[in-house]
Amino acid sequence: RGARWSEFDLDGKEWRIPQERMKIKEGGDHIVPLTKQTIKLINELEPITGCYDLLFPGERRSTQPMSENTLLFMLYRMGYKGKATPHGFRATASSILNEQNFNSDAIERQLSHVERNKVKGAYNYNAEFMRERKKIMKWWSDYLDDMEKEKIVVAGNFKRKQ
Repeated sequence: RGARWSEFDLDGKEWRIPQERMKIKEGGDHIVPLTKQTIKLINELEPITGCYDLLFPGERRSTQPMSENTLLFMLYRMGYKGKATPHGFRATASSILNEQNFNSDAIERQLSHVERNKVKGAYNYNAEFMRERKKIMKWWSDYLDDMEKEKIVVAGNFKRKQ
């Protein structure tokens, strides 16, 4: 919601979220690798909101991001009331990516989660896992494209309950 146009480097294919906007106030800026699909969407959005500081400005106050409720009520209108929340998509993505055997540390770093294991966290404090995160984001973008084209419904190797 709070993404700002100035945070995007489309040529460098990254979104750099300043540390002060992150929940975790340590470790520097959070870098999100951008895929060709993401860049295409950003370019399509630019004529609509490019005159504002925010990619998704509020309807009443363009200097403020759209509200969390805007996204929640959009899901309600789509028939997902009581079934999904915007934040829940992060958990869904994590589960699907883990089912695809991506490096779990890279997934957690992509989601900007803090390592709960203090020893592991100390050793991996500065690890970005950027190469793997680029693969994750490419796979995720392709996965969403395939879902839109109805090629797939759910990713994963699930066993039938006997």
